[in-house]
Amino acid sequence: MSVVFAIILFSILIFVHELGHFVAAKLSGVQVNEFSMFMGPALWKKQVGETLYAIRLIPIGGYCAMEGEDGVSDNPRAFGKAAWWKRLIILVAGAAMNFLVGVLLMIVVYLPVSRIAVPVIHSFTDFCTINGESGLQEGDRILELDGEKIYVQADFSMILSLNGGDIHDLVLERDGKKIVLEDFDLEGHRFPQEDGTTLVRYGINFSVVDLDFFGRLEYALRQSVNTVRLVRLSLQMLFKGQVGLSDMSGPVGIVQQMSEVADSAASRKEALFDMLYFGAFIAINLAVMNLLPIPALDGGRVVGLLITTAVEAVTKKKLNPVYEGYLHGAGMILLLILMAVIMFKDIFVLFKR
Repeated sequence: MSVVFAIILFSILIFVHELGHFVAAKLSGVQVNEFSMFMGPALWKKQVGETLYAIRLIPIGGYCAMEGEDGVSDNPRAFGKAAWWKRLIILVAGAAMNFLVGVLLMIVVYLPVSRIAVPVIHSFTDFCTINGESGLQEGDRILELDGEKIYVQADFSMILSLNGGDIHDLVLERDGKKIVLEDFDLEGHRFPQEDGTTLVRYGINFSVVDLDFFGRLEYALRQSVNTVRLVRLSLQMLFKGQVGLSDMSGPVGIVQQMSEVADSAASRKEALFDMLYFGAFIAINLAVMNLLPIPALDGGRVVGLLITTAVEAVTKKKLNPVYEGYLHGAGMILLLILMAVIMFKDIFVLFKR
């Protein structure tokens, strides 16, 4: 069922992404030549007015082909003829739709939740050594840790695990005032586990609060914003060399991870909500990644649009869009090669197990 769910999820995310481009193009008066789900030979197609609608064989990707999108066209309704701000809206509409789906899935996941832990200190354990007049106190709300905002309680452990060490910078809210603790010795106590691992605990007990309807909505939005931040942290780790190709996953790896999440759930209901959360996480990830300034991605096209618009405004000359099309074509080839490498890596890991 997790495999079926993953296929449905990816299909929905592709559909809503291309639907965003499609609707924005139609509303902007840009001619859409084809709106297709997936790639390869057509399994089904139908011409409706100026647009060919199709479902294709290979269940990867999809596209909204607009007139003059990657070249020169004399059609007055070509993509390149539209005002720059209309083209900008069309380009970001796909990612915006993915983000919206991610937020909606987050809301679905957290609507049944009645109680959550919040980053407010309720009490300390006997072994805690970080509390006191010059340290943490009961009632403190942790706002930031090492320059990163704490949106939800789980952020505290996550940021600590990424940064390591015992010396950290904290920003707290105490009695309505902001307290800054720089170079604070956040001493962790290590407890050996039966499986040979070591559990690090700081002796902090966080508060648990009841949520009403609007509280659940707020928490879902906090989780959505937090997911955006996780994408940024992941990219930072990638550029710093803290993670590599072996840590990246494509569709095959994601399906395997979803299967493992579903198998570890205590019930079918829990498995469903775990996979819905996974789906929300992927949807928001896709939205952010798609807006990165990389050729072939929508973010790369946005950067190209802004640069060419600025240059044309200064020089009063129209730039040839063919060259930008070449750049995005080369970027697409490199992107497909990377996707293929990651896919084969995921398949190798899968069979190795």
